[in-house]
Amino acid sequence: MTWVPLLLTDPSPNLRLLVLRELLNRPEDDEEVLELSAIRDKDPIVESLFKTQLPNGSWSSVDFTGNVSSTGNLQATSQALVRLGYLGFDKDHKIVKNAADYIFSKQKKDNSWPIPTSRKGPFEEIRGYDMIPLQVATPLEGLAACGYSTDNRAEKAYVWLMEQRLEEGSWPTGTSSGVYGGIAGYRNIPHSRWGCRSSTIAVLNCLAYHPKRRKSSEAKRALDLILGCETKRKNLLGFVISRLIGLEESRGWRIYYPKMDAAHILTLCSKIGASTDDERISELVDFVKGEQGGHGLWECSLHPQASRWLSFDLLRTLSQLEDNTDWISLEPRTPFQEYPKKIKRF
Repeated sequence: MTWVPLLLTDPSPNLRLLVLRELLNRPEDDEEVLELSAIRDKDPIVESLFKTQLPNGSWSSVDFTGNVSSTGNLQATSQALVRLGYLGFDKDHKIVKNAADYIFSKQKKDNSWPIPTSRKGPFEEIRGYDMIPLQVATPLEGLAACGYSTDNRAEKAYVWLMEQRLEEGSWPTGTSSGVYGGIAGYRNIPHSRWGCRSSTIAVLNCLAYHPKRRKSSEAKRALDLILGCETKRKNLLGFVISRLIGLEESRGWRIYYPKMDAAHILTLCSKIGASTDDERISELVDFVKGEQGGHGLWECSLHPQASRWLSFDLLRTLSQLEDNTDWISLEPRTPFQEYPKKIKRF
């Protein structure tokens, strides 16, 4: 295991702590685990978040790179919680609790959250969407990542999301006056007329954090549809983890998941219980293993600084993937292109 000394010499105490706990199975009373637990708040990856949290528990959009500013503090706070949850911080931490209280305070009576918008004017309501799955999936992911998935308020948000699910098992971009929004080619899902890849992956992220819903038929069906998209792109390997730790800019809201990161999709497969007996998943595993370097690490071409984080993430995911589960795929394998070539008339 040549990756052990390489990961355990990383400057981030949070990464070293994750390696000890989740790859080397060290107990909580282990001397090194206790030492790293005591200093993980000083890790630059979280220290800046702790210093910039506002008195109401939120983070300003200016604390994140990219153009998250158009959607305000709710998205920024949700993204901060996803990062903290990934690193192992939960609702027992004061910073997390304050942020969760802020998000729950913005929850509406129908159990959703407001739709972010930067548009102004008297015709805003007519021109805009009246429902977008991401208005709930975005804050709910942050809450669920930090251990609030079974909170009664979060459970009601899950119910809201299930009510927006399309008949074939995906989630749409949204609706405006009862009409489904169009789907750009890069967000298409095979065999789905109105299903949006960005919305569906966002909902899957929420479901994957829930102890029961992650194994539900709804989660499995949505993942089955997503696996019909092409995911084996070397240049995107590590995109999600790079954004999670602050190296990749946070761009967009409805288009927050425009790129298919094979590492992220495999993580969803492991959490939801997809079997490696599915040839789409086994091919994805072979692709990822084929990119592993000689020292047991993966290189993140987007951000080389994220390579050790990507390596930890993939090592953990590959160790958790199963075979011979009750996973059943209902999707036929068909060629898929985000933007199919148009047939010329002449």
